Amino acid sequence: MKFSPKRIVCLTEETTETLYLLGEQDRIVGISGFTVRPKQARKEKPKVSAFIDAKIDKILDLKPDLVIGFSDIQANIAKTLIENGVNVWINNHRSVEDIFRMIIQLGVLVDQKDKALELVHKYKVRMDEIHAISTSWTVKPKVYFEEWYDPIITGIQWVSELIGLAGGIDVFPTPENGALAKNRIIKAKKVIEANPDIILASWCGKKFKKKKMLNRKNWEEITAIKHDAVYEIDSSIILQPGPASISEGIEIMHKIFESWQRENKGDA
Repeated sequence: MKFSPKRIVCLTEETTETLYLLGEQDRIVGISGFTVRPKQARKEKPKVSAFIDAKIDKILDLKPDLVIGFSDIQANIAKTLIENGVNVWINNHRSVEDIFRMIIQLGVLVDQKDKALELVHKYKVRMDEIHAISTSWTVKPKVYFEEWYDPIITGIQWVSELIGLAGGIDVFPTPENGALAKNRIIKAKKVIEANPDIILASWCGKKFKKKKMLNRKNWEEITAIKHDAVYEIDSSIILQPGPASISEGIEIMHKIFESWQRENKGDA
């Protein structure tokens, strides 16, 4: 007898995408309004939440046997649902390994352990290939990743790890206490001092405005800005703690870093 959940509400995008990849999308009865991956999810599934709030009554009407969320930011949503007798699973994963673990755990939960293991293996193989290529580089770019603009917040742990795997050197590697955004706030002058070769921006859920960044005092001194090496990576890709970041996200980074490396290897 199987006891896996049949009616799942996903409060964030990464578990929705994972369930589709596992062929278990029919279990999903509700999704986040921020979901863009896969595209068909927005057409097929009712939207029941944002990130910091949710339509509790609508979720309850869907009669889920499991609601899946992410991070301490959704703690209040989880508390309210639990008080209403709903089973809730909140992930708080922050690293690349944690993302792999989430995919496997979700696979086990929906009786698709083998598919989940195969998916993780595929991601790891490609990640190892990318890392092997970048390890041979004689020169690597210094990279600054900006997750938010005011206050300035640097990249979360899995982003920092992906920068390293893709061939860059993160100028602000995530500190041990960097799980929370408030612990990754920095002053603008620190970025000037770090003088990155490349700037990657992904303003969580908001369109990046390059002009706003370029207008910061003395930022024209930064090498990346002098050489127009400023790139946006869509937040639905790189700030999603799931398949998007460890597949498409790392590929985008690697392509940017590889181009920089080809242009600068003669300076080593």
